[in-house]
Amino acid sequence: MGGLKEELLKTIWHAFTALDLDRSGKVSKSQLKVLSHNLCTVLNVPHDPVALEEHFRDDDEGPVSNQGYMPYLNKFILEKVQGNFDKVEFNRMCWTLCFKKNLTKSPLFISDEDAFKVWVIFNFLSEDKYPLVIVPEEIEYLLKKLTEAMGAGSHQEQFEHNKNSLGANQGLSAWELIELIGSGQFSKGMDRQTISMAVNEVFNELILDVLKQGYMLKKGHRRKNWTERWFVLKPNIISYYASEDLKDKKGDIILDENCFVESLPDKDGKKCLFLIKCLDKSFEISASDKKKKQEWIQAIQTTVSLLRVGSPPPHKDARQKRKELRQKLQAEQEELERQMKELQIANENKQEELETVRKQLEEAAARAAVEEKKRLQTQMELQDHFSVELAREKMVRQQMEEQVAQKSSELKQYLQRVCELEEMYKKLQEALEDEKQARQDEETVRKLQARLLEEESAKRAELEKWHLQQQQTILMTEAEKQELETQRIIKERALQVAMQQLEQLELERMQALEQYEGVKKKLELAANKTKSWKDKVAHHEGLIRLIEPGSKNPHLITNWGPAAFTEAELEQREKSWKGKKATSE
Repeated sequence: MGGLKEELLKTIWHAFTALDLDRSGKVSKSQLKVLSHNLCTVLNVPHDPVALEEHFRDDDEGPVSNQGYMPYLNKFILEKVQGNFDKVEFNRMCWTLCFKKNLTKSPLFISDEDAFKVWVIFNFLSEDKYPLVIVPEEIEYLLKKLTEAMGAGSHQEQFEHNKNSLGANQGLSAWELIELIGSGQFSKGMDRQTISMAVNEVFNELILDVLKQGYMLKKGHRRKNWTERWFVLKPNIISYYASEDLKDKKGDIILDENCFVESLPDKDGKKCLFLIKCLDKSFEISASDKKKKQEWIQAIQTTVSLLRVGSPPPHKDARQKRKELRQKLQAEQEELERQMKELQIANENKQEELETVRKQLEEAAARAAVEEKKRLQTQMELQDHFSVELAREKMVRQQMEEQVAQKSSELKQYLQRVCELEEMYKKLQEALEDEKQARQDEETVRKLQARLLEEESAKRAELEKWHLQQQQTILMTEAEKQELETQRIIKERALQVAMQQLEQLELERMQALEQYEGVKKKLELAANKTKSWKDKVAHHEGLIRLIEPGSKNPHLITNWGPAAFTEAELEQREKSWKGKKATSE
């Protein structure tokens, strides 16, 4: 019922707007009375003139808007429609009210009757929005149906060529559609009669629900004779007439879900037979040829199948599907536009964020460049400082090595002389004890100096290693700057500790030199004593060597012979040296 109401409203809308002469959206009450009376007449609805007066009693004979008339129209007319009215008569009544005002004065290639049918078709195919328009997809569908009915399928190329002129954005109104078809733009080469037949065929299919029609022979039920009839197939009925002008109706074949159709063999000189079997009666039909027979059987079977499943006629079902598809595409388009708008806003926000980040990066890069410049300057200063310190340490080391080499040469000469004296005067105990003591001290000093030199070399190697690491830090990336700065501070502290250790070593070296000088003096004293004793021996006893028993204690042996110190004295000196080293560390 809802679909019927929408179709009726479309037609009534044309009549109402035709009565609105100044296009203000309002119509006088007297005109609405006439319109309401005519609507009730053609729709077979009881007319209640008092209801209209009651509905608009506060607006005496004044204009009434479309919104004000709609409640009355719905309540007192449309809700009472039962469907038992003549659709053509209803449409013709509304057409009579509006066509003279809206139809173009230019000559058309179609008759007024054909224009009326196109107008009715427009109401069927138009969108459910006001003002009514027919979208390009439905225009294309209608023109294709017309060209197929005219047998002119080649006009598809022409339609594609002129598609942009068919109201591609908003669509066409009913009068623009009539002018388009009446101009003959899409029916060139066709005469008026062919166009009229095509319009009538499409009108019958879309408006009158004619699924198929044509002449066939029907066998009578009483006299059993065969008579030619004009058959018209609709969704729930097959009507047959004396001729195609539909003036003399001979009967109906009521179709329901229990009906079926089957092919019959040729008999009684009749060919292409088929049987339509209903609950109370059967009908034998003879088609003109096998093709027509098969088409009618297929059409009737399809109609019965639709009745069984409760589906609407194919053209109405197709129209509904096209509308649903357009609504779906429109919803998808709106959703796509919404998403595009959101993406555009997000993109703009992202661009602003990127611009802010770019500015921040530029500022950070400028700050990093300044910091890098300062860091490089500091590194260069440290490098110069370390280079100077390394050169100075190399010079000190070289001087110490020269002194050690000189002392070592002097020590070698002295030891050589001592060896000679030991070989000659083994029995001189006092001189030998002094000599042993001097040698013990000399060995301790030499070991101490050797250890000091080794530690100094290790410290210098460590300093050189730190210096190389400091140079490598210059090549590091910005991500390691902070870590390098921390390492540099640690290394500076380590360098300070190393410098303190080096100063301690220098102090220990000076103490060792003082010990060395003491030992040297002792050796000189021992040498003087030995020389004095040698002179005495040479003077009194000649070169005779005295043989005396040696000490029972085991003697320590050095690289230059027997040591001048005992094992206990060596251990005591080692403990003293280790204690000094632990204190310096």
